[in-house]
Amino acid sequence: MAVKKGSGGVDAGRLKSFIQRIEKLEEERAGIGADIKEVFSEAKSAGYDTKIMRQVIRIRKMDKADREEQDELLTLYLNAVGE
Repeated sequence: MAVKKGSGGVDAGRLKSFIQRIEKLEEERAGIGADIKEVFSEAKSAGYDTKIMRQVIRIRKMDKADREEQDELLTLYLNAVGE
């Protein structure tokens, strides 16, 4: 727990520092989000399917064993429903 200082027993300087750091990171995250959206827009205008691109990105984040297990289950389920 923070050292109790200042008004109401709160270390105001440290609290303000945490708040400012979080706000700065949130601004950076918003900027990165806008950059990502712009890249997807460029890809779409170049003729790429952004829905599939998002799926590829999600799959690439997965551990190889998890990806293989998911592929096996997908195949099993598709076969079970006659696809």
